[in-house]
Amino acid sequence: MILSGKDISEKRLESLKEEIENSGLNPCLATVIVGNDPASQMYVRMKHRACDRVGIKSAGVELPEEVTTSEVVEAVSKLNADPSVHGILVQLPLPKQVDTEAVIESVSPEKDVDGFHPYNIGQLFSGRPQFVPCTPGGIMTLFNEYGIELSGKKAVVVGRSVDVGRPMAALLINADATVTVCHSRTKDLEAEMKEADILVSAIGKARFVKEEMVKEGAVVIDVGINYDENGNLCGDIDFDTVSKKSSAITPVPGGVGPMTIATLMENTLKSAKYHADLQN
Repeated sequence: MILSGKDISEKRLESLKEEIENSGLNPCLATVIVGNDPASQMYVRMKHRACDRVGIKSAGVELPEEVTTSEVVEAVSKLNADPSVHGILVQLPLPKQVDTEAVIESVSPEKDVDGFHPYNIGQLFSGRPQFVPCTPGGIMTLFNEYGIELSGKKAVVVGRSVDVGRPMAALLINADATVTVCHSRTKDLEAEMKEADILVSAIGKARFVKEEMVKEGAVVIDVGINYDENGNLCGDIDFDTVSKKSSAITPVPGGVGPMTIATLMENTLKSAKYHADLQN
């Protein structure tokens, strides 16, 4: 079974558009981007296009490459104070001279639709999530939409990043899976992966996961966005071989990526509802 994030995201976005039209709310997402990195600019454009599609207002703050940490924090603080803005997204990575952690912590937790603020990460790990990081959140939506049972299953997450690996593990634990997190220091990574009923790879190595590393009938989620030696877009999973052995798998492109943006839109509406409730 191909887990099509493209199809599910289309369905979710259409539903979201209808909900926004009927809500009487005017959700607004503000993005902050530093410098001229082409990939970052492309991602921000995609997010603004998604906003346009579902009826979310969007605002963009563009800062020069040589900006200081305090200048980025000041820009975020203005958005925190703006009652018309419900969600704030700081596009990562930031330049080396900018303290990324300080910037993330400067975002109001109530507007942190990326789910990266320590408060929101803490809420997630306590089992009471407010805003869930968009990529892991989108993966959980895929599991739900395709009826994939997680309770009691052995899940292996490859990668321990704060934006994907760690929150993914927390969400799987909250769903009653038994979770192992693997990383660059894991001994016998292949043996760990072969035990997985649910395998989530977020290591950023082109076609690293081969057929022999995967359990027969496993559900395989590919978070990787890589380019092979020929410049072709691909994931962490060797799709052609692993897809024959797995019971369900996400493609790259068209798998996890579209779900990330759909979840960002859903988080923004959730924030707008939260702020509307505060005013009532």
